[in-house]
Amino acid sequence: MPEGLFELTSFQRDLLYVTAGRDRPSGQQIKEEIEREYSEITHGRLYPNLDTLAEKGYVEKGQINRRTNYYDATDQGYDAIANRRRWENQYVELD
Repeated sequence: MPEGLFELTSFQRDLLYVTAGRDRPSGQQIKEEIEREYSEITHGRLYPNLDTLAEKGYVEKGQINRRTNYYDATDQGYDAIANRRRWENQYVELD
């Protein structure tokens, strides 16, 4: 598996993909998007996992206002996604 992504859970990888696909989404926007694929996600599951992605350097966490944070995929996050897709394409190419 590509270096770095082995340390993430599948939920964390999905959060990274959602974050990378949006323009600085808030935690609530990420929650709404990810709930399209998962059942209801609690704040106790969402925010610690977003914090883990930030701590590992895959996303940047910033503040929109005193109550709302945004999340933005970093270059490291985009590189991890690209490496993951290359790794997946070794085994299953859908294009």
